[in-house]
Amino acid sequence: MSDWLQIALYLFALGLLSRPLGLYIARVMEGENTVLSKVIGPVEGLIYRLCGIKPDSQQTWKGYAASVLSFSFIGFAAVYGIQRLQGFLPLNPVGQKAVSPDLAFSTASSFVTNTNWQSYSGETTMSYLTQMLGLSVQNFLSAATGIAIVIALIRGIRARESSNLGNFWTDMTRSVLYILIPLSLLLSLILVSQGVVQTFKPSIEAKAAVSGPQVIAVGPAASQVAIKQLGTNGGGFFNTNSAHPLENPTPGSNFISCLAILLIPASLCWTFGQMVNDKRQGLAVFAAMSLLLLLFLIPTVLAEQSGNPTFHSMGLASNANWEGKEMRIGIGNSGLWAAATTAASNGSVNSMHDSFTPLGGLFPMVLMQLGEVVFGGVGSGLYGMLVFAIVTVFIAGLMVGRTPEYLGKKIEPFEMKMASLVVLIPCVLVLVGTALSLLTGNGQSSMSNPSAHGFSQLLYNYSSMGNNNGSAFAGFNANVPFHNYLGAILMWISRFWLAIPVLAIAGSLARKKTIPVGPGTLPTHTPLFVALLVSTVLIVGALTFIPALALGPIAEHLSMLGGIR
Repeated sequence: MSDWLQIALYLFALGLLSRPLGLYIARVMEGENTVLSKVIGPVEGLIYRLCGIKPDSQQTWKGYAASVLSFSFIGFAAVYGIQRLQGFLPLNPVGQKAVSPDLAFSTASSFVTNTNWQSYSGETTMSYLTQMLGLSVQNFLSAATGIAIVIALIRGIRARESSNLGNFWTDMTRSVLYILIPLSLLLSLILVSQGVVQTFKPSIEAKAAVSGPQVIAVGPAASQVAIKQLGTNGGGFFNTNSAHPLENPTPGSNFISCLAILLIPASLCWTFGQMVNDKRQGLAVFAAMSLLLLLFLIPTVLAEQSGNPTFHSMGLASNANWEGKEMRIGIGNSGLWAAATTAASNGSVNSMHDSFTPLGGLFPMVLMQLGEVVFGGVGSGLYGMLVFAIVTVFIAGLMVGRTPEYLGKKIEPFEMKMASLVVLIPCVLVLVGTALSLLTGNGQSSMSNPSAHGFSQLLYNYSSMGNNNGSAFAGFNANVPFHNYLGAILMWISRFWLAIPVLAIAGSLARKKTIPVGPGTLPTHTPLFVALLVSTVLIVGALTFIPALALGPIAEHLSMLGGIR
């Protein structure tokens, strides 16, 4: 019962905090004065002058997309270079050597695309400088890029016969200065108060009573943990991520960190409603995302509470699945975190998903395979769900024989072509990546389990990279050149081959006239539309992935019920 009370408290807090933050974000991105304007405004102006940015200048969708790509490529080159040179750079008290070319390539692509896929152990691979200047900086910038793209899409939806979507450099700067930095500073202070480590000292040697000396890695973790959660990044300072006692030491840190994962993505729903001057639209999207989250959160927790039915016949006092979970966190909070981190493109973990029951691992995997639109990544989750909304009104229009409309804009062939790319590219990346891995033999060699569970490890691996999530089944060894290079390419495509069609949709909608609401217009703020939207997301996911899931977690679950090991 306490598990469900904590989950209810979590959902209540998310709903309570997301709306005011969403309205604040709308004010920031509209360039209006806020409570922080007097403090941050001069800094913002200084950045514009130093960088030669004209904050009021406008860009077309092509100019906006070119800015996104060029800025991200520069970030990729910087992160790659820092990793390769870290052995010669300062703030390296334990003498970490240069990261290998394939791992550096994968990590740079991972952090620039907001995936934060980690096939390495942070405390034994990366120096403090690499963690802060390379990885943490990209946590801010990749999240800000996602916010900028969705704001451009919202402007396109509400614009009337215009080709302008705003200015990427202005949007990105405001996202960092007014949203991500203040929230990260606040969360960092809260985490430090809970015992999360924040220091530049080298590793500490402790004297254990039985096993002898033990080296305990430390570092500036709290600052990275804050932005990894708020920016839906997920990259852990330590190898075990938020299951590590120095990264997530108390129930308080666990609750606030898990809340931070969905806070900004949920808030952006209200930002959308505010910016299109119809708060009901934001509420409808928020309701659809919340319903989808509950559809997968509840069975995840139930599956872990039920555990392996074989335990029933053994007469054990508890048959719940405690494997891979921290006693101080518990099963309910482990299931909640697993659902939240895979619903958002966060990827941080406080338990090992590889140790979940077959169904307990299936539901978080499917949350990723739905396209990371159940709140999703900062910015990317909302623009993904808005694309699904466009697909939904198109399908509804076909049913009644009427040209589909969304918020007064006709949805025509160009928008549907671009929407199809956004919906289908992640699906293709997951399935092609899995297939290539199996065909080349690299999948089998990296599995720790040769049975259906091993296939689940592989499928989860590419579901994570193909949807910019970053979590993994820990039993899969992805730190080999094949998976590093292939994964890096898939992560890059999943991020930017979706962002460009989204901006193309924004540019196309911005040029259209607004059509008055007529008797045949489908209202997009009603419970009926929410149900249609949820159904569309589920149908696309089911049609694409049920055959693959049948070979992995479903087959494993049936084997478990039959007592086959």
